Amino acid sequence: MRPCDEVTVHQLLGRISYFHALFVEPALAPASAAVGGEPCCNHRTPPGTVRPQVDGLLAHSAWVVLDEIAATLGARSGRCPSHGPTCCATCRVAASAAAVVEAWLATEHRAYQRPEPVAPMRQACRKAASARLARVFVHQHHAPCPAAQAGETAGAWLLPGTDELPLAGELLGLWRDPLAGGGSPVVSWLNHCTDLDDIRRVLDTRRPTP
Repeated sequence: MRPCDEVTVHQLLGRISYFHALFVEPALAPASAAVGGEPCCNHRTPPGTVRPQVDGLLAHSAWVVLDEIAATLGARSGRCPSHGPTCCATCRVAASAAAVVEAWLATEHRAYQRPEPVAPMRQACRKAASARLARVFVHQHHAPCPAAQAGETAGAWLLPGTDELPLAGELLGLWRDPLAGGGSPVVSWLNHCTDLDDIRRVLDTRRPTP
């Protein structure tokens, strides 16, 4: 991976960490239901090829921040039933990305006083975030895994845009093809907000006048 690509990935991971701490964590919506996780590649029966493990690859990269955020989300985490240091690193990234985007999705709906997101929308967001971030992880660390090959086309029309749910929409958009942007800093009106109330006020001013 080129140095500029490394910088881009680190910037986007830092943005997830910063936005989660600034916007989502203080207003985190409770999980509506536990998300059961599938066994990761290294813990499937019968066992397949052992892929790079969490304690080796993930623990020593910038991607560990994604795992750390997901660990705080409890019922949403969707972790491997044998969760531990020998889990597949790429599977862990995929599961963590899905957990993070669902937490953002639910929290934004609640903060903007909208009905709870329907199951198909949650599932579409989980699949898209999982596939998109896992693909970048594989590209950066050469850790191929079926989690990075999962399709995300089903329900793609349900994915929110930044004009609807700015945080979840931006996260999904930035990770669609992050290495094609030339490593430019991310500049958006979100950079000037300090909490979800700020975001809601901006959305309110942008709504069409009846």
